[in-house]
Amino acid sequence: MKDKEYKVVVHYIGGKLAKGYTFDFNQDRDIFHLFTTQEQIDGVEVSHHDLKAVFFVKCFDGNPDYRCPEISDDEVKCLSGMKLKVNFKDGECLFASTRGYSPARKGFFVLPLDKEDNNHKIYVVKSSTESVEIIR
Repeated sequence: MKDKEYKVVVHYIGGKLAKGYTFDFNQDRDIFHLFTTQEQIDGVEVSHHDLKAVFFVKCFDGNPDYRCPEISDDEVKCLSGMKLKVNFKDGECLFASTRGYSPARKGFFVLPLDKEDNNHKIYVVKSSTESVEIIR
């Protein structure tokens, strides 16, 4: 029996993307399985060591024209959780909130600041980051 199903977009180090479903993602395990369809029996094994991040999405298409709106300092202060600026080694920058961040862990979950974002949550692999800054 499969656990809860998640729609994910997997971002590998080097830029490759894969879209599909996962039933066994666990940040404390080194691997999980990616299924291209919900009916697929055997998923592809994915290693956290090969990843930049895993985006848990609302839909696979997203909105290519979407741009996160500017959020004022006052609005950021009102958001729950710790606010972070994540700078990836590939140059991408992500602003998000988290309920827990520890530099000692292999990775961490963040939530988008904008409710209109296509992502429910994002798992960031720590080794793919250049820096993680706490926003005050």
